Amino acid sequence: MDKSINQVSTDVLNNNGLVNNDQFTLNRIKSAGDKKAQLKKIGEEFETMFLTKMIETLDKTVDKVGGILGEESRYVDTFKNHVFQEIGRQIASNKYTSVGIASQIYKQMEKFVG
Repeated sequence: MDKSINQVSTDVLNNNGLVNNDQFTLNRIKSAGDKKAQLKKIGEEFETMFLTKMIETLDKTVDKVGGILGEESRYVDTFKNHVFQEIGRQIASNKYTSVGIASQIYKQMEKFVG
């Protein structure tokens, strides 16, 4: 199936025929392996969500007139959401930049995972 870039962009914005991001995350957690590996992944995903929301909130405080992404639109918003989520994921998954939420979740919950 050969689609133009415009059609793919429209599909991404409208989520047509694409796996839901939450479902993608759930599948990634389930494929992590044993229960402790899944718990570690859950902690990382929670930290990713927290950091993504923090970055989105910080973005709302920035003056957007004349920004590098141009005029605000749903395309720019979608792009920024994906970028912010990836930045959050990179921060959360790196032991040098993580804020420690994932490790605390793991330490608190590992005694309940058999």
